[in-house]
Amino acid sequence: MGAVKVLGACPLDCPDACSWVVTVEDGVATGLRGNKEHPVTRGALCVKVNRYLEQVGAPNRLRYPLRRTGPKGSGRFERISWDEALDEIATRLTGIIDEYGAEAIWPFHGTGSLGYLQGLEGYPGRRMFNVLGASHHAATICSVAGSAGLSYTLGTSGGMDPEDFAKSKLILLWGTNPLTSGHHLWKFVQDSGAYLVAIDPVRTKTAERCDEHLAPLPGTDAALALGLLHVVVSLGAEDTEFIAEHTEGWPEFRERIMEFTPERVAAITGLECEQIVALGERIAGTRPTAIRASQGMQRHAGGGMALRVLGCLPGVTGDWAIPGGGLHYSTSGHFELDLPALVRDDLLPHPVRTLSMTRLGEALLDVDDPPVQALFVIGANPVGSNPDQRRVIEGLSREDLFTVVLEHFATDTVDYADIVLPATMQPEHLDVIAGYGHLYLVWNEPAVEPPGECLSTTETFRRLSRRLGLTEPALYESDEELARQLLKGHDLDRLRADGFLKVQPGPVPAGKLQFVSPRAQFAGHDPLPTYTPPADPGDGLVLISAASHYFLNTTFGANPELRRRAGETRITLHPDDAAARGIADGAPVSVVNARGSFEAIAEVSDRVRPGVAGTTKGRWAKDSGGATVNATIAERDADFGGGAVFHDNRVEVVPR
Repeated sequence: MGAVKVLGACPLDCPDACSWVVTVEDGVATGLRGNKEHPVTRGALCVKVNRYLEQVGAPNRLRYPLRRTGPKGSGRFERISWDEALDEIATRLTGIIDEYGAEAIWPFHGTGSLGYLQGLEGYPGRRMFNVLGASHHAATICSVAGSAGLSYTLGTSGGMDPEDFAKSKLILLWGTNPLTSGHHLWKFVQDSGAYLVAIDPVRTKTAERCDEHLAPLPGTDAALALGLLHVVVSLGAEDTEFIAEHTEGWPEFRERIMEFTPERVAAITGLECEQIVALGERIAGTRPTAIRASQGMQRHAGGGMALRVLGCLPGVTGDWAIPGGGLHYSTSGHFELDLPALVRDDLLPHPVRTLSMTRLGEALLDVDDPPVQALFVIGANPVGSNPDQRRVIEGLSREDLFTVVLEHFATDTVDYADIVLPATMQPEHLDVIAGYGHLYLVWNEPAVEPPGECLSTTETFRRLSRRLGLTEPALYESDEELARQLLKGHDLDRLRADGFLKVQPGPVPAGKLQFVSPRAQFAGHDPLPTYTPPADPGDGLVLISAASHYFLNTTFGANPELRRRAGETRITLHPDDAAARGIADGAPVSVVNARGSFEAIAEVSDRVRPGVAGTTKGRWAKDSGGATVNATIAERDADFGGGAVFHDNRVEVVPR
């Protein structure tokens, strides 16, 4: 039998949602490459996903159900059968429901997969948890603050088609490093021939390739945007026709803009006044101008407001009306999928509470109405990914907490599980992916059989529903039936045959652009876009924990080759800050604040601006001396939507 090519899709938490092709020989996946036919993937995968088949076939992959035998956190387990695992889960859940009610159960979904059937976008198992009446999970850890901010301004969080960057004349890469996180956008940026400006406190791989780099203090992006608008308006370069026809609240917003003089903004951002004026003049005279802003820049106290202001900028210049102009944050708002039909919240017997993903430690330790007694961790590694690592570990260590983890590897979180269930990986199950960095639905066809006794997440919950004696027919629908319900209105057969299908974006703005937002005012926010300063009261350096070139969140933390390439945990300090602390390049240091600490090796470089320290996320705590950067991060909400504040974080760096 010859080699077979099977179309699939990368499920990982990246805007590119690549279409890929798996080569299968005699039932074994022997090759993986990007799909050359996909207009964004164009045959290329990233340095991480190029090694994905190593993950699939790794000798340390979990292949059988496990039961804890040692203390929580010890990582000691014994192999059990699926029948034993399901019986124990069903018995424990039934007892918890009888004593505390079903809201004591929390299905905690993470971004390990963004699939609509097997991953976060469709909350697999939610139908079962709805029938039980379990608590709802709010996935607040990633992009919610920025999405909420943009929706106040634009009526949608969807922005411009990223492929239109090829038509831009000026591109602002604002708080984003696409050469590490979503490198396929770079092809369209290069095709444009545009003048490129990186706005980032760190001189990243992307910033090094740009024509200009501005390094504001973290969390001051809204002030910078207002200062740039001040220059545009002072030059009389606002698009009066677009403003009159497509916006509301301009007179009030204009007054707000004029409060943010370049001199004031320079003092807030730490930039030179001349830099602000020069970029403002360039924006004023260049059409079309496009902005790419990604999730990192909205992970602070004023993150939602920052995206709200950025959404206004193309409204003042009229770029929203020009191909190649506007802003791209996430295209998720453009996918018209029938998510209600998939998750079936109508199956709930009564309204239930919602628990926030970013407040896991708080919920496990402080909530008692009812207390969380059962935690299902699905596609997540909260010990490695959540704020306030110490409190998360303390909560997971509760002996009375029954924790079930669906996983591929023995992560930090698996070590605290009572039952571990082995999950399939992407080449082994059916799924539908929608990129948040392009406008394509991508189909994932199963290519090979799963190893050992691994089950898809959908099948796991079908079996658990049966073991619980639940009779709702919707709990037993096949993956194909689920896909058809989700994709109602789309050509599923064409999608399956071609591997991808482009959707038509909705209008941006959706209705008139709101310079003054009644919705924001109703929610208790300033009705006008403004600048909200960082909120960490600590002293010291602002710590940026950006994406690693070799890890994707914590997904590849067990890959030996990627760990070797990433090297030791490093923290980058500006020479002035290092000298003030007596720290030399290559010295071992501790990074500390009131919440916790982690260990690193100092890298002294002007890649970071003074007052800022830079490191990367994605490592496992048990491979990093028991703590990672998240040990220092507050379990505190951003301004909008309950988003996380990973970059609103002050630390001190001391020699070890």
